Amino acid sequence: MDFTKLEDFILEKMRQTKMPALSIALISDGEIVYKRGFGFRVLESYAPADENTIYGVGSITKSFTALAIVKLAEEGKIDLERPVEDYLPLRLRAFGEPIRVKHLLYHASGIPSLGYAEAFIDGMFNLGEGWLPVKDPEDVLMFARDAESWAFTKPDERFFYSNSGYVMLGRIVSKVTDMKYEDYVKKYILEPLKMTRSHFYREEVEKDPNVAAGYVLDPQSHTHVRKPFPYGISSDGGLLSNVLDLSKYLLFYINKGELEGARIVSKESIESMEEGRIPVPWESFGDEKYGFGWIIHPNFLGEKLVEHSGSVLIYTGFVGYIPAKKIGVAVLSNCAGYPLSNIGMYALALMLKKDPDEEFDFVKFDKILHKLVGRYEGYKKSVAFDVKRNGDFLLMEMVSRNLKLSSVLVPEKVEKEYVKCFTLQNFRKMDVEFFIEPNRVTMIYERYKLIKS
Repeated sequence: MDFTKLEDFILEKMRQTKMPALSIALISDGEIVYKRGFGFRVLESYAPADENTIYGVGSITKSFTALAIVKLAEEGKIDLERPVEDYLPLRLRAFGEPIRVKHLLYHASGIPSLGYAEAFIDGMFNLGEGWLPVKDPEDVLMFARDAESWAFTKPDERFFYSNSGYVMLGRIVSKVTDMKYEDYVKKYILEPLKMTRSHFYREEVEKDPNVAAGYVLDPQSHTHVRKPFPYGISSDGGLLSNVLDLSKYLLFYINKGELEGARIVSKESIESMEEGRIPVPWESFGDEKYGFGWIIHPNFLGEKLVEHSGSVLIYTGFVGYIPAKKIGVAVLSNCAGYPLSNIGMYALALMLKKDPDEEFDFVKFDKILHKLVGRYEGYKKSVAFDVKRNGDFLLMEMVSRNLKLSSVLVPEKVEKEYVKCFTLQNFRKMDVEFFIEPNRVTMIYERYKLIKS
């Protein structure tokens, strides 16, 4: 496989979104076929990133927690059908029905997110008004003491992603093993898989010479601001690792629960984790569901994809594998820029010998919308508007009157030569159209025809 196309895509997205560093590894037929680091793991010292660089993996940690629960269930120490309150000193019900261990595994408790992780991270990084100094899982359980009052549906009826639910699962692991969650995962998962540079504890990370510093991008100055990793809560997002260790982890799943003679769980348990349990509210390729600690795409370019992303703002990650083809990808970065899921899926498409530029809307639409960015001028420059990108949306600002009022443009139809958006004006829907020609772009908005300069 020629990796030039993938490298060009990665560099383009790093440049566009100011990502400091990115590391990636690809696996095929039981071995790593590509590994590389891009950019700087520490901007202040220009220390380069490579395939060994450690980053926080965020919610990828949830699959490790799910694996621990499944292993203990296989050993008869946990019953997935039992209520959570049988294991923890916490009444947890939704409209009178007990929430069971399995419901936490696939986010089907019926209780919407309590927002603890968002408030915790915002407070630690001094972002916004959030502040919740929970120092350990017991504090999170205390915070969630009245969670059942927040229920929206009965269990198993609707997906609500829940970090606090995975904190509870980590506490269940501790309860039934009489071990700290982190120590259990290290002894029974990380060590058997020889993931020797994957850590939960600050002192272990600080001993390692190849760790990426974490950054947030200041929205005003567009400069990188260094922030420390938010240690304390781990079973929902506290693991730090590298793409080579995560490649071993993916190979373990591809090998159905075994790697180099180390078997952690049975083939049947792995397949139970890969089974989609409840529909998720986002659809990329159709019929996506959440399993035990994994997101399941049954229709990814004709294949079943098992994946998960992670983010703690200063670190982002993505891992995914296609069991039938025995291929996988691990991607990590030290800033929240371009979605690493897109980079991972781009890589997997190339490994399937597909053209991601043609297969994925997120690639096609991104390129088309990028063409629309710029200044648009009316007849003899009588009026002018600036069009900018804001994620999946466009922002339109009239600059000729110095009003600095922006209108959000929501794309409705995105084609190679035509884009139709809508905005609101006095609570009325207003269309904004773009006509894309080889040498110019024309915008039609209300009474105006404008040409991109």
